[in-house]
This record gives sequence, structure tokens and C-alpha cells, in this order.
Amino acid sequence: MQHDVMIAGFGGQGVLLTGKMLAYAGMLESKNVTWFPSYGAEIRGGTANCTVIISNSEIGSPVVQNPASMLIFNDASYRKFETRVRPGGYLFLNTSLVQDPATRSDIQRVEVPANDIAESLGDIRTANMVMLGAFLKKTGVVSMESVVKALKMILPPRRHALIAMNEQALQSGARVCDA
Repeated sequence: MQHDVMIAGFGGQGVLLTGKMLAYAGMLESKNVTWFPSYGAEIRGGTANCTVIISNSEIGSPVVQNPASMLIFNDASYRKFETRVRPGGYLFLNTSLVQDPATRSDIQRVEVPANDIAESLGDIRTANMVMLGAFLKKTGVVSMESVVKALKMILPPRRHALIAMNEQALQSGARVCDA
């Protein structure tokens, strides 16, 4: 099993953190992983994306041209990267910020109103966790439990009070795929 995913949005949306958590979760499950971040010079507000590969076998390269899955957090990233999703792959789309109609019939489009859900939970900053929860539910690449463990490892102790809210956001994102 090898699954590659690209996560894209603008700086401040938690794009790189989401990828890092996914990579850590893969390591916790004794899988081979790569995490390859890329961001504009502006950081917050500029473009940000990363690719993550999780595999049961050795990974040849961290570079991914056509990922099996893509998590798109904003409109600009949708316009830039949507065509790169591998045929038969998944496109997870934050429909709170992207309302463009589907342009491809060869991929599975998973619409997640991530910002709306995050706001209803009380913190817009958890929109990335909502998206990640939907991804985990649909693909099963790693377990939700491993992601929560990774979150505890990545967040500094002063931010551990946010873990429960982030877990709730993950579960809310997973429920989008149940509907």
C-alpha cells in the first residue's frame, strides 16, 4: 500500500501542520513516510502546500506530480492544483471557500464545508482538522487514533488544551463522509 496526498491552501490555514500530522501518524503506525512542504515567501496569507506519502514499502522520491488524493483549502489552490489529481483519485474540497462546479468526472469529489463546521465548533482554526477527518474516514490511510497521538506530539504543551477541540473537528469531518 502506498498513498500520496497533496494538501494546499494559503498560509495560516494549517496546511503544513495537517501534512506533518499525517506523516507523524504514519510513522506511529510503523509505515514509511515523506513530508515535503512548499510555501511562498509571504507565509501567512501566501500559498502553502505539502505532499505526504505513506507506504508499507520503501519510498523512492518525495516528489508527487499526480497525487491519489488532494485536500484543497481555498479557491486559488483549487484553480492551481485540481487538474493534478490522479484519475480515480479523491479531491477533498473545502466548499466553505470554493463553490466552483466540478470540472472532472474521472475523480471522486468530496465536498466538505470545513470552515462552516469549524465555526460551528467555536474555532475557525480547526477547519484543517475537519478536512483531515473527512480524508481519514474516506481513505483509511492511517487511523484517527494515530492522528490524535501525533497531534499530542506536535503541539507544544501550552497548546494541549486545544487537543479536545481538534479531536471534535476530526470527528465532525469524518461524519461528512457518513452522510
